[in-house]
Amino acid sequence: MKMHGVKMRSVLAIFVAAILLFALAACSGSGTNNNSTAGKEEQPAEQKETAAQNETVQQPSPDEPGWKQDTSPITFDWYLNFSWFPNKWGADPTSQYVTKKTGVNINFIVPAGNENEKLNTMIASGTLPDFITLGWWEDGVRSMIEGDMVLPLNQLAEEYDPYFFKVADPAKLSWYTKEDGNVYVYPNASSSPKDFEKYGVNYVSNQTFVVRKDMYEALGKPDMRTPEGFLDALKAAKEKFPEVGGQPLIPFGMHEFTDTGNDSLEDYLANFLAIPREKDGKLYDRLSDPESVRWLKTFRKANEMGLLAKDIFIDKRPQMEEKIAQGRYFAMLYQRSDFTAQQNVLYAQDPNSVYIAVDGPANAKLDPPTLNGPGISGWTVTLISKNVKDKERAIRFLSYLLSEEGQKDLYLGEKGFTYDTIDGKDQFKPEALELLNTDRSAFDKQYGASYTFWMLMDTNMNLQWAPPSVEPFKQMEDWTKGKTISVSQFDQLDPPANSEEGISKTKIDQLKSATLPKLLMAKSDEEFDHIFAEFLEKREQAGNAKLVAYKQVKYEENVKKLQEFLK
Repeated sequence: MKMHGVKMRSVLAIFVAAILLFALAACSGSGTNNNSTAGKEEQPAEQKETAAQNETVQQPSPDEPGWKQDTSPITFDWYLNFSWFPNKWGADPTSQYVTKKTGVNINFIVPAGNENEKLNTMIASGTLPDFITLGWWEDGVRSMIEGDMVLPLNQLAEEYDPYFFKVADPAKLSWYTKEDGNVYVYPNASSSPKDFEKYGVNYVSNQTFVVRKDMYEALGKPDMRTPEGFLDALKAAKEKFPEVGGQPLIPFGMHEFTDTGNDSLEDYLANFLAIPREKDGKLYDRLSDPESVRWLKTFRKANEMGLLAKDIFIDKRPQMEEKIAQGRYFAMLYQRSDFTAQQNVLYAQDPNSVYIAVDGPANAKLDPPTLNGPGISGWTVTLISKNVKDKERAIRFLSYLLSEEGQKDLYLGEKGFTYDTIDGKDQFKPEALELLNTDRSAFDKQYGASYTFWMLMDTNMNLQWAPPSVEPFKQMEDWTKGKTISVSQFDQLDPPANSEEGISKTKIDQLKSATLPKLLMAKSDEEFDHIFAEFLEKREQAGNAKLVAYKQVKYEENVKKLQEFLK
């Protein structure tokens, strides 16, 4: 028995020692020595099989919406470079519905003051939020991409959500592909050349010349296409309607003067005058075209006659919106979509007090205008920051927003609440449509549909659900039909802000911004000519020739790329 006990203790000691040695070997295998055979051997075969099955299950499918794989709660911060955006995600049924479905909540960040200052501060400090939306033309887009601050959407999609490539438009991806082969942005309100072929007959432009209906009709519907007719109409309006609601009439309104110029006096005016953007394949200087100069001198004469109120030189959009709602402008060369809420206010008070589109400034031949239609660049672009808290959920949510399901959710809202299938078609319920047509701001708060959240709206896809236009908007939209053209080839021409040509552009824009008010306030045509000649000379000194040469190369590249899309 004694001998047997010794043997047992010896065996036990050997067994314990073996266990310790095995444990040390296992620890070594799980440490820095990843090639340890012992470490790999310790994973049971059934565990390996289960892990492989899990990996297969989680593999994203190019045919299935990736967002459905994870609908747990998550909040993304989303910066909008538009200080006027008033809506909050989660305060309306549509955004609540999207959050309930996808798990994604959004915290919108909107600048309180100057947009560029806010964006530049975030870029400089490296504190970009998860998503960023801004105008495609803004230099912040290039700064974020070149600063390696945003993620390539194509790489995110390849890794986490190949479904993205099923819902994204290949032409738009190609248009925005950078030299490194990556795509960092996706546009909203974008129309490719093929879209123009398919939908172009119904496309409308935002660019309008409008008059207050009751005043215009009281004046006998004057022809305002010529400088003489334009001035006579403004003069007659001021004499017949000196005040509106106890405040002075503003005979003529236009977009605000900014640090880069004035949209109404540049692009809008040139379009109404049908001034070509290129001649014989070469970019054309529209501002110095004789027709443009003739009408700028007409506006100068209007100021001399006391027909340009001081307001138009200093007012920003909020001040303009207030005065439009009061009906204080007689005529405006302005973007119709910028005063929809104000139109509704006027329409509710008196349908005859609204603004209607009429034939405005025209060239000497009275040619119809050539107005900007939807282009492939779109309106805004959205990027995903490198700081994004969850890459996988971010690209999958983006794919959802681009998909027909996401577009329908954000346009029509939740079925049974905002819309229903009526007469075989999915459309807004009567009470929702009534509010949409009469009080857009109230509709946004009560329903949150019809692209209240427009960051990735597809304005072609929504045509299948969009209700027919009604007054007071239908007349303005219809007036632009047939006058709307694609100008995609003239987008994306500007150089990087920090390049030699980009620095020249900044100087020229600032020079133009300072010159345009001076031209309108010149005491005589002779003084106008002197100011304009001085502007052209300084523009050349600032490097205009090199800037135009840079743009010409980009223009030719665009033409070639757009032609490829049509093949």
